[in-house]
Amino acid sequence: MKAMVFHGPGRRAWEDVPDPELVDPTDAVVRITAATICGTDLHILKGDVPEVEPGRVLGHEAVSVVERVGAAVTGVKPGDRVLVSCISACGRCEYCRAGGYGQCLGGGGWVLGHLVDGTHAELLRVPFADTSTHLLPDGVADEAAVMLSDILPTAYEVGVLNGRVLPGQTVVVVGAGPVGLAAVETARLFSPGLVVAVDLAPSRLDAAKQFGADATVNAAEDVEGAVAELTGGRGADVAIEAVGVPETFELCARLIRPGGRVANVGVHGKAAALHLERLWIRNVTITTGLVDTATTPALLRMLAAGRLDAERFITHRFGLDEFDAAYDVFARSAQTGALKVVLTR
Repeated sequence: MKAMVFHGPGRRAWEDVPDPELVDPTDAVVRITAATICGTDLHILKGDVPEVEPGRVLGHEAVSVVERVGAAVTGVKPGDRVLVSCISACGRCEYCRAGGYGQCLGGGGWVLGHLVDGTHAELLRVPFADTSTHLLPDGVADEAAVMLSDILPTAYEVGVLNGRVLPGQTVVVVGAGPVGLAAVETARLFSPGLVVAVDLAPSRLDAAKQFGADATVNAAEDVEGAVAELTGGRGADVAIEAVGVPETFELCARLIRPGGRVANVGVHGKAAALHLERLWIRNVTITTGLVDTATTPALLRMLAAGRLDAERFITHRFGLDEFDAAYDVFARSAQTGALKVVLTR
C-alpha cells in the first residue's frame, strides 16, 4: 500500500510500505476513506516529538471501513463504517477504567502515528478496535466525522472542560487555528458572556468570528490592553492556549484575572517560563493535558443532531493519493488560508 512515511526532521515521503496485518486478537485492519492532517504532524516533522522514529507512518485521524477483525473483537465487524480515535484504549488499565484513555497503561494512549503506524495510508491496523473506534450513523458524512478524531474532543476536553468555562464568563482563545476554532465553537456550548480570539493571521481572525467569537485581537497588537478594555480591566476568566509556543503560554498567564484559569492545549517543543513570582498570589489554575477522547460519543451525538458544524473547519480537499500536496498546503497555512485539509478515497 501507499503511506506517508516520516524519515527524520523535515523529511517525509508518500511511498510503498507493507500492508498492515492483524497482530493481536483485539486488532482490526481498516480501509481509510477520509483522513486529515494535524498540527501535531507538523510538530513531528519539525523534530519536536523525538519518540517518533524514522520509518513511521504519520497520522492519527481517520474515518474508515473495517476490513478484518481479530478473534477477540466483538463491537465492530467487516463492512462497518467507523471513526478512528486519535487515542487508543486498552479498556482495562486503571486509567482507561477512569476514562483517562490518553494515559493508557495497556499499550494504548496516543500511539497512532507516534509509536505505531498511523492513518496517513491506504490501510491501517487499529489496536484495541472495540474501544478505539466509534460506529458512525448513516447520516454523518465522513468529512464531518473525521473532525471528531482529534480537534473537537481535544479542544473540548483539554481547553473548555479543563478550563471549566461557565455561563457569563470571558474566554480568550489564543491561537485561531483548527483547535483554537474548535475551542471557540465548543466554549459556546456553555453560554460564555464573551469569547475573544487572538491570532496573527487576519484570515484566521475572520474565521474565528464565523465560529462564534465575539471579538478578535491581532497578536501583533497590545493583546493585554485589548482584553483589559473588553473586560473593564478585570481580565479573562479562562485563557485557552492553542498554539504551543512559549510566548503564547506566557501571554495566557498574563491575560487571566485573579482566580482565573489557563488551559494549555498546544503541543510544546520548547520550555516556557512559569512566572510563579507573579502568579502565586493570584490564585490561578494552570492545566495541561493530552486528550482522552472520552467525550467523543457525546460530540458524535451532537454532530448527528446538528448541534455542531464540523464541516466548516474544512478549507481544502484532496484525493487520498495527494498527501504531498495536502501537507504542503497545510504547512503553509498563513499563505494558503488552510484550516483543515481533508483527503478522501
